[in-house]
This record gives sequence, structure tokens and C-alpha cells, in this order.
Amino acid sequence: MPSPIGHALAGCAVVWVADLIDRRPSPARLAVAGAVVATLPDLDLLVPHFHRSATHSVTAVALVFIVAAAVTGQVIRLRAPCSGGDVRWRVASICAVAFATHLVLDWLAADRFPPAGIQALWPFSRRFFISGLNVFDQTERLHLLAPATIDQNVRAVAKELALLAPIAAGLFVIRVKTLTRLPTQLARGNHPPQ
Repeated sequence: MPSPIGHALAGCAVVWVADLIDRRPSPARLAVAGAVVATLPDLDLLVPHFHRSATHSVTAVALVFIVAAAVTGQVIRLRAPCSGGDVRWRVASICAVAFATHLVLDWLAADRFPPAGIQALWPFSRRFFISGLNVFDQTERLHLLAPATIDQNVRAVAKELALLAPIAAGLFVIRVKTLTRLPTQLARGNHPPQ
């Protein structure tokens, strides 16, 4: 399964794609939130024999959407009672899609620990799903300081960076170039007017 670095890059990329789709700049903290949300499914590593089940499911994606919508709604009410609800749904959608990238990357990854894959349809199905494409290498979480583990993890992270960093960087550059062409009142938040 990919490392937190690969998952975080995918989460940032989601925010930058959202900026391109609706042509509104997001604050930098939303990219950070996207990165954090994309790594959250692996919190289940703290619970033995629970990894790759509930938190790696479309049910969890739906729950993230609901929680993000509720939290964003509360923040909007506290900060600017008159501001629109479209921000709420935009942020909730971004959080859900960022979370879902974790499932996609894990599905595309190598998994040497049986049962291989993720329980994407939990709790409706106990079946594990994996693509078999092995796009991302397996990371090792046991014996973190062993030379073999360090070598394996460095290689896995290098491959993730080689695959995901150009995509994320390209999206960021396109986002910056696109948003600087918007009227200054829209672009002001992240970009200096030209």
C-alpha cells in the first residue's frame, strides 16, 4: 500500500482540480486539509486486525462527506452567517474525493498481506478488492528501522513521487496560471493582481 506521502499528494491534487473545475481559488489551508483527509483511512492501523476494512470503504467516503458538510456549515454560520451554502457542499465534496483517493491508490497498489486489497463495500460485503496492477509498491510498517525495511520504503516512496509529484505539480502550475487570469476580486485570495 502507498505511503502517507503518496496519499497526501493525491489529496492536494484533488483540491487543485476542484479549483480548475469551478474556477475559484481555494485557500492554501484547504490543500493541507485535502492532504490530511487523504491520509486518514490509515488511522485504522492503530486498531489490530482492522486495517483496510471500514475506513477503506465507500461507506467511509459518504461519512466523510456528511461530517465535512456539517462542520463546514457550522464554520460558515459562525464566520459569515450570510455566506452561501455552495461553499459547504464544495468543501464537503473536496474532502470526500480526497478521502476516496486513498481507496483508489490502495486498490492500485501491491499488497502482500492476505487478504489482499481493501473492503471497499464494507459493511455490505466482506469481499476484498484489488486491481492487481501493482502501480504502487508495498510499504513495510513492521521493523521500521531494519535496513531491508528502510530500503523497501525508500523505493516505494521514490516510485510514488515519480508517479504522483509530476501530476500534482502540473495541476498546481495549471491552477496558478488559470486563476491569475481571473478578475482580481476572485484571484485576490491566493494570487497578486496583475
